Amino acid sequence: MPRDKKPGRTPIRIPRQLIDGMRRRTRTGAPWRDVPQCHGPWGRVYDRCRRRQRDGAWAASSRELAVRHEEAVRIVAVNEWL
Repeated sequence: MPRDKKPGRTPIRIPRQLIDGMRRRTRTGAPWRDVPQCHGPWGRVYDRCRRRQRDGAWAASSRELAVRHEEAVRIVAVNEWL
């Protein structure tokens, strides 16, 4: 038996798996219970998503993406005039 696995313990999910589960659920509009097991238990995916929503991480990410998009549009507009 491998030494790094202890019986009775749940496997550790890397954050990327949980984020992929959130993205998949949002993209498909499926209920939380239908998140595939490869992304982790649906309850953990839901808890992580709600925690990020409450602490404002999703809003901050959206603002950052909007700022980067505006900068990219500005750069393209300037280059078109050259």
